[in-house]
Amino acid sequence: MVSSSHEAMHRIFQEDPGVFARTFRALDLPFPEPVAVSLMPTDLTETRPTERRVDTLLKIDTTSGESHLLIVEAQGKKDPGKPAAWAYYVAHLYAKYCLPPVLLVTCQDRTTAEWAAKPFTIGPSQWPALTLRALVLGPHNVPAITDPSAAARDIPLATLSAVTHGKDPNAPAILKALATALKTIDEETARIFAELTELGLGTAPAAETWRQLMSVDLSFFRSETSERLRAEGRAEGRSEGRSEGRSEDILLILATRGIEVPERARERITTCTDLDTLGTWLTNALTATTAEDLFTEDPA
Repeated sequence: MVSSSHEAMHRIFQEDPGVFARTFRALDLPFPEPVAVSLMPTDLTETRPTERRVDTLLKIDTTSGESHLLIVEAQGKKDPGKPAAWAYYVAHLYAKYCLPPVLLVTCQDRTTAEWAAKPFTIGPSQWPALTLRALVLGPHNVPAITDPSAAARDIPLATLSAVTHGKDPNAPAILKALATALKTIDEETARIFAELTELGLGTAPAAETWRQLMSVDLSFFRSETSERLRAEGRAEGRSEGRSEGRSEDILLILATRGIEVPERARERITTCTDLDTLGTWLTNALTATTAEDLFTEDPA
């Protein structure tokens, strides 16, 4: 089963395919600047009943006039069977599109990243038929963006930084910078990257930090956490509305019956938010002879 953090790691590239070029620039990797990026079909299933899908597949047209395919795979842990699948993806896509493929693997922990970065060979040791080399992004090389202004200049890269470093001790500072940066962009885009951050953090301890940061300003956040907090806010608002209405009813009954309400009693009535107490006072208002009678257990 695909986890939410796995889903978010490659969806960042779908939301902004150009983030890979900016990441590569930060890592000083020799890839030409892209001039066009196309989202390609991820289904690699053949006529046989074996379904194979990559996480994300992009076609990159560069300033040099050359094009290549970018295969984005999110890897959460070591998987001995994965290199064979990656080799299949690379060979199949090269045969299908006749374009050089680049395998990009994103990881959230250093151990998995170091494993994925090793060359994988297929064939006998004395004569390997194929050597697979992945470009790996992980906590070891993705920059930790802790400056809000830097995060605001590149929200997708800041999101990738937050997700990749979600298990690091420095995660709170990275998340705070991203939360601040999200307030500088349009609401819909902020929603998307806020959601991707929560998905990407998964069950990491930093996820709670992110929920706390988002609870400060929920105007652009649409996650399960924010929906729950919004629901609680709406419930609280309805409760406040009912208490205000009941206070007004009490004062109206007293005024209709010609009972004077001193300022101290009026303040006690209007500031009370307990509906059960207000209900008792409302009943007492029907028989009370003074405002103070409201607050006795048996005004009669």
